[in-house]
Amino acid sequence: MVLLDTGATFSAAYNAMALGVDLSRVDKIVISHGHFDHTGGLIYMLKMMKTKVEVIAHPDIWASKYARLPEREARYIGVPFTREAAEALGGSFNLAREPVWISENIVSSGEIPMLNEYEKIDSILYVKEKDEFTPDPLRDDQAIFLKSEKGLIIILGCAHRGIVNTIRHAQKLTGVESLYAVIGGTHLISASQQRLDLTVAELLSFGIQRLGVSHCTGLPVSALLAERFGETFFFNNAGTRITI
Repeated sequence: MVLLDTGATFSAAYNAMALGVDLSRVDKIVISHGHFDHTGGLIYMLKMMKTKVEVIAHPDIWASKYARLPEREARYIGVPFTREAAEALGGSFNLAREPVWISENIVSSGEIPMLNEYEKIDSILYVKEKDEFTPDPLRDDQAIFLKSEKGLIIILGCAHRGIVNTIRHAQKLTGVESLYAVIGGTHLISASQQRLDLTVAELLSFGIQRLGVSHCTGLPVSALLAERFGETFFFNNAGTRITI
């Protein structure tokens, strides 16, 4: 079983117990990027699993990541524990910039190319190195791609490098053009109207059959997507189950 991300604290582990999910079946965890709300729960997951688990991620998850809002002090938003702490609990890190094939039909994205002009990294996100802040290119932003009989399934973390960029990369990497489902965070919560218009037009052109958004999409954008995609759209909230 493959798990993408672990939440901010113990919530994901608690939800797994509440839903009757046997975490002992998880043998691989993919970390979409090194922000605390996607990584903080790893410690709790590993404690529950009580066995060695491969953790697939980009090396940059360990960068010192910050958010800097105007006229506010920079806030640390990176991984809230050390690599050594996770390893002591059984986390075996497979850090790779390239895609990692988990099975014949499941692959992590690796670094996602920035192919268009309108999908950009949030300007408030930075990396701190030797007391200096530089814009975070979020090269560690990843997704999982699954090849199925119904078409390509894309599971997003936050899509910081763009949902359209991610889809294009998935099609090229897997060799599968048809899209069945795109599920997860789209990071459109602060997108400009121009970016929203271009993104929605592109998404419609892909012929996606299931679009399930969550997390950093934002309710106004989710409502817009629900209106434009109709029955194709669903809210991917905690507890949502999808059978392919």
